[in-house]
Parts: sequence; structure tokens; C-alpha cells
Amino acid sequence: MSQFLYRIQPARGDMLITGPTDFEANVVGRHFDYLKRLMAEGVVILAGRTMNCDESSFGIVIFNAPTDAAALSIMTADPAVNEGVMRAELFPYNTALIAERNAGK
Repeated sequence: MSQFLYRIQPARGDMLITGPTDFEANVVGRHFDYLKRLMAEGVVILAGRTMNCDESSFGIVIFNAPTDAAALSIMTADPAVNEGVMRAELFPYNTALIAERNAGK
């Protein structure tokens, strides 16, 4: 099993400044549910976002997948990516260090 990271950013640059449309809010809710399900299945290792709200803001998802093709499929199945609310980039990744006591803080 290999690790991957996908980086996401809002497709509409001011979404975090002016707030999401009803459609965007619905998709982001389904995006979060998708990630929670993958975490429960042992696929997602970590997911989060920067707390700035300008156009440089981004989120990351670090996850396990057996192949590059499977990783791409996981990323493109994310509702936020699939429905165009977020644009995404996929990278092979390797976690070098992780402090369990800091998880979730």
C-alpha cells in the first residue's frame, strides 16, 4: 500500500471570503462525509485545511491506495472535486514522522 496526498483549493477564488453558495455548501458537506467514511475504512490518514481565507488557502488529504490509478480514482470520486467546487492535484507521498498525541489538535 502506498501513500498519496491530494491538495484542493476552491474553484471559485472568493468562496472562503464571501461564503459558499447553497450548492457549494451542499457539496462541501458531502465532501466531508466522504472523507469521514474513507477514514473509517482506513483509507484516509489525515485531512485538513489552512485557516486563511484568501485565494492561497488549501486543504490536503493524505491517504492510502494500492496503485496510482486507485489514488486518482479516490481523489476524483471526492464530491468537491467531482462536482467542480474544488480543483485538486495528486502527489505520491510518504509520511516520515507523525506524533499521535498531536492528532486532532
